[in-house]
Amino acid sequence: MIVRATAVVLCAAGVGALVAGGRHDAASQVRPAVDQRVLADTVGGRTAHFLVRLRRQADVGTAVAGAPTRAVQGTRAVAALRRASNGQLGVEAELRRLGVSFHSYWVVSAIAVVGGRRVVDALAARSDVATIEADRAFRGYAAESGSAAPTAPQGIEWNVQKIGAPAVWALGYTGQGLVYANADSGVTWDVPALKSHYRGWDGTIANHNYNWWDAVHGDISGNGSTPCGFDAKAPCDDDTFTSISHGTHTMGTAVGDDGAGNQVGVAPGAKWIACRNEDEGVGRPSSYIECLQFFLAPTDLNGANPDPAKRPNAVGNSYVCPPEEQCAAGSLQAAVDNLRAAGVFMAVSAGNAGRNGCSTIASPPAIYDSSVSVGATDVGDRIAGFSSRGPVTIDGSGRTKPDLVAPGVGVRSSSRNGYALGSGTSMASPHVGAAVLLLWSAFPELRGNVDATEQLLEQSATHLTTSDGCGADTTIAVPNNTYGYGRLDVYAAFRAEEAASPPELGVADVAVAEGDRGRAAAVFSVTLARASSRPVRVDFATRRGTATPGADFVSTSGSLTFGSGERVKKIPVPVVGDTVRELDETFSLELSSPENARLGRSQAVATIRNDDTARARPVLTGLRVTTRKQSGGTSATVRLRLSLPASVGCVIERRVGAGWRRAGTFRRSAPAGASSFLAPFLLVPGAYRLRCVPRDRAGSVGAAVSVAFAVAA
Repeated sequence: MIVRATAVVLCAAGVGALVAGGRHDAASQVRPAVDQRVLADTVGGRTAHFLVRLRRQADVGTAVAGAPTRAVQGTRAVAALRRASNGQLGVEAELRRLGVSFHSYWVVSAIAVVGGRRVVDALAARSDVATIEADRAFRGYAAESGSAAPTAPQGIEWNVQKIGAPAVWALGYTGQGLVYANADSGVTWDVPALKSHYRGWDGTIANHNYNWWDAVHGDISGNGSTPCGFDAKAPCDDDTFTSISHGTHTMGTAVGDDGAGNQVGVAPGAKWIACRNEDEGVGRPSSYIECLQFFLAPTDLNGANPDPAKRPNAVGNSYVCPPEEQCAAGSLQAAVDNLRAAGVFMAVSAGNAGRNGCSTIASPPAIYDSSVSVGATDVGDRIAGFSSRGPVTIDGSGRTKPDLVAPGVGVRSSSRNGYALGSGTSMASPHVGAAVLLLWSAFPELRGNVDATEQLLEQSATHLTTSDGCGADTTIAVPNNTYGYGRLDVYAAFRAEEAASPPELGVADVAVAEGDRGRAAAVFSVTLARASSRPVRVDFATRRGTATPGADFVSTSGSLTFGSGERVKKIPVPVVGDTVRELDETFSLELSSPENARLGRSQAVATIRNDDTARARPVLTGLRVTTRKQSGGTSATVRLRLSLPASVGCVIERRVGAGWRRAGTFRRSAPAGASSFLAPFLLVPGAYRLRCVPRDRAGSVGAAVSVAFAVAA
């Protein structure tokens, strides 16, 4: 696994430089940095929105290191962040003293403030404040164009097929048991393609607690109103000014399926939750951060009782923050980094500025190393003209972006009024986030491991090259600054992961009544823990136990082959019926030599249950062993007493380490009363145990008797 760096990137010179402002605490040699835009916004007595980021921040990566489960990973992440947020108390007290409005966050220790220059100066004098960043409003959709589309069933959409999702569905993996989220214009939750997939709908009633949050508490767009109202208590999409219903459309690409032939989503077995972070397409960094906080630990509709166990597995981010705004780069990036560290995969639209050439991936959150940035391609795998290119130069990093590309031209998905066609990197990024759910439903060990999952998607992508030459890319470079590692192929990713981590084969115990005549069947079930895209083959053979091959069961051997998608195979072993009154008997089935799989439980026991009326059985008593040294080893003499004439079958085992290894077996016939006989082999020094079972001439089997003994050196 390649560990990906996630260092926080502050606004660079030429982007909106950070400058010191106000006086500083005499006890500190470090002054808070104040964004130029905050100073400009508060000049002349004006009031502005800004974000105050504290110096004390949680190290989430360290906090979650070694977490044994995803649940523990989330709990540790939130606990560390909440502890760090205690450092806000002094600033909050100062803001109350100044009498200004503010809202505190813990996903990054930051406070959204509405105030003037007097407030900025007071905060800039504090040693516990790291930066004061602009919280300006901006238009953030990453959609290029759209139009209404027919509502008649279209089957599996071309874009879903393009990335190989149906081949993964055919193996039984549709994202089941996992959750996708989007931070967008909201979602019209009860449209046909989405209603049954909403986590808040149980088929009868809706419960929006923990499944929906509205981060729009007041007017952001500037027109004084919003179609959904403010603080909406049910999912609502306020995108009424485009024909695609932006958030509803992006959600449909992730999970949409109406069950009647409109298969628009990549992971139709997953559930979804959502957060509105924009007011009619206009958001603030603080509203973006608030949605990320809700996703890390969803709350009830009052914003109380956060529960990280309810956090989504993947988040789609189809928004950008214009370069001139930079979206509170430090605070927003810290929030994105923290979600990644907590095991939440974030797929981010690369932006739609590609017609302006190279280095047009210039907007948070797409510029971040911790974001998986996604460009848009058409049906022929050609880059969309609007799809933004790298390298990222606005923060001085020069990093190659995008990371991947996915279909983003003429994508049909759900809308408020049915279905719509949309184009943009907004349409591309949900493919990647939803593809992660397909993989995580198939490979639970990958869940929460964002680094390994991103690497898997990148290495398995359909590599595409370009002559754009952005960032000095050559015509054979992969990754490159146009396509990244290439077009998403989730089926190829599945096959690559299963090759590295083959599914486990196991066989289960079975019991069968013996019967009085003919043959019954002991049917062993051999199970493949995960359906495979490759043929899986394994050999099998029966092994004797207390049951005798031929007399009690028919020795059976052969091989099994699992076809693509098959998970269970049956092996019938004939069991011979009789009327002999005896104890239950056993034999085993052993698996070996697997291909495209690994062995888990490789041996299972079949119990042949005696179904004949009980009668007197031979009773064995007085079992003991005496030993005598002689040339080449030690001999063992077995003494016992039988109630009836019988044959006695014995097994001698020697302790090896923590287990036992068979040293030899023998069978002797003996009359009623006391008998003794010599074991037909010599023993080496060690600890032993002897187990003998009597069987009379009618086949009635008595109870087994065991005794331990030792052979001295």
